[in-house]
Amino acid sequence: MREDAMKTIIEPFRIKSVEPIRMTTRPERERCLDEAGHNLFLLHADDVLIDLLTDSGTSSMSAMQWSAMMKGDESYAGSPSYFEFEREVQKITGFKHVIPTHQGRAAEKILFTVLHKPGSVYLGNTHFDTTRANIEFTGAKAFDLPIPEGLVPSQKHPFKGNIDLVRLEKALDEHGDKVRAVIVTVTNNSGGGQPVSMENIKKASALAKEHGVLFVLDSCRFAENAWFIKQREDGYKDKSVLEIAQEMYSYADATTMSAKKDGLANIGGFLAMNDDELSMHASNMLILTEGFPTYGGLAGRDLEAIAQGLREVVDEDYLRYRVRSVEYLADKLEAGGVPLILPAGGHAVYLDAGGFLPNIRPEEFPGQVLANELYLEGGVRGVEIGSVMFGKRDPDTGKHVAPPMELVRLAIPRRVYTQSHVDYVAEVVLAVFARRESLRGLEMTYEAPFLRHFTARFRPLAQTVAR
Repeated sequence: MREDAMKTIIEPFRIKSVEPIRMTTRPERERCLDEAGHNLFLLHADDVLIDLLTDSGTSSMSAMQWSAMMKGDESYAGSPSYFEFEREVQKITGFKHVIPTHQGRAAEKILFTVLHKPGSVYLGNTHFDTTRANIEFTGAKAFDLPIPEGLVPSQKHPFKGNIDLVRLEKALDEHGDKVRAVIVTVTNNSGGGQPVSMENIKKASALAKEHGVLFVLDSCRFAENAWFIKQREDGYKDKSVLEIAQEMYSYADATTMSAKKDGLANIGGFLAMNDDELSMHASNMLILTEGFPTYGGLAGRDLEAIAQGLREVVDEDYLRYRVRSVEYLADKLEAGGVPLILPAGGHAVYLDAGGFLPNIRPEEFPGQVLANELYLEGGVRGVEIGSVMFGKRDPDTGKHVAPPMELVRLAIPRRVYTQSHVDYVAEVVLAVFARRESLRGLEMTYEAPFLRHFTARFRPLAQTVAR
């Protein structure tokens, strides 16, 4: 019998295996950060105490997943492990064609390559970094159309991840047949891990279909989004997470997914759709870039781990614990006055770096400064989602063009950290918040033409220029 009367939401699992964390001192972390060019992506992972850089591929796998991996079949063609994987994907998504890839960005690369035409345009709630990069690499343009509430960190709204339907319809009319797809990301990662409502998905899909445009779900966190719909949207509280997910996918023409998130696996992803011709072109591209259609860049054991992970991720006890563990950190920080995106997202707490460090201008990268300071203070590694990740230089003036929000994401890996780890993270954030006025900006000394945040290097400014 479920103990729903109890206030404490416990982890719906027991810990069976552990790995040590190497403790570091502040002088050690100062040296490591300097050697990494003040870019947390370039740190050695064993120099990090609590790693919240990403929830992608960092989950703890279950005993059932490890067991499933032992039966992985490594046949080059027609592996039974592929058909196990295919069945689970089809059960959730309803799509006929399932194309395995080594991760989500590979699915994006294939999709945008086969869809591309000169002058192509893509419309979305908020394109994440690899999505935007894969679109722009083809020469196409990606436009973000979040609802206004989604750009105000402190404003609470149940579905801040929604796409703005009025702006979407206007953009569809304006760009006409140049629009190759409408892409709705669930949950909206760049917008704070915020969910998208079923009503919004349904209406966005209808607009796309009216204009003869493909409607795509970027669905790496589909189960978390379905859980929010169950909790917050009228008419869904009595439906299962699986049923809600199936309805979400029913409005889409195709989906890309990184199974490193809600697949609960360390590697893998897929592209799925019903269109026979589009699937044929995508499969041909898969063979060129990934592998044969029944393994797609993955080992049979990885396909088995994903199949089992997809069964586990729709478990409602797991999702209740998962979402509450993120809310717990957000609650502690909000109580301490820390500016952050509210309400908490499904997979991460997003600090409002612009509000946290109002004295540091966007061109001095306040999000990167804050992320660095969390590492220096307590060995906590998050990731900047702001002027480093999404900022650009005006091609005519060379001036910095800032994105709508300056954020630091603290992504919580699934089934990895305990409550005491989260308490420690809160203590570190609050300690940096207490000395925020003493922090100064950064100058970028190297940037790559695409996805610059992965390899950029910085140096501290001697003095931060006042706004």
